Amino acid sequence: MAALSQFFSHLYTMTIVFFTLLLLEIVILVRSVTGIACNPDKRLITRSQYLDLIEEKSPTIRYRSAIMQEMLECAVCLSRFEDGEEIRKLQCKHIFHKGCLDMWLQQDCPTCPLCRRRVLPEEIVTKYHLQNQVEYDGSDEELIFLLSALHGNNLYRFM
Repeated sequence: MAALSQFFSHLYTMTIVFFTLLLLEIVILVRSVTGIACNPDKRLITRSQYLDLIEEKSPTIRYRSAIMQEMLECAVCLSRFEDGEEIRKLQCKHIFHKGCLDMWLQQDCPTCPLCRRRVLPEEIVTKYHLQNQVEYDGSDEELIFLLSALHGNNLYRFM
């Protein structure tokens, strides 16, 4: 009798997981279809377009210690600048490693890490973040992990 009860418990859990997956897929489908239908004139921008806009506003240069002695380290990673490294100098005159600043700006931080002055216009940042808003990438492992957090850690025992 205990085995039958455990079987139905497992069956119930798997049914919940299946319908949750189905619901997530439907929500993602509806969001993508309605997003395209409702805003045909509002184009979203990709990561490469976003980085191109950053490059346009603050071009990459090479660090040379002989010329730039006022800034010795990147405020994002706190590492010293070395000759020949790619850096970006923002309009506010703050200097950062190119990779550090690009990573900072791709997160939810379209401002200078030090003085918080805007680097890109808000409408560009909004279009980029709307494009990258969906966190779920479609992998079953990630979904099982997320569901296990909701239903306790019992799901991994059944998989």
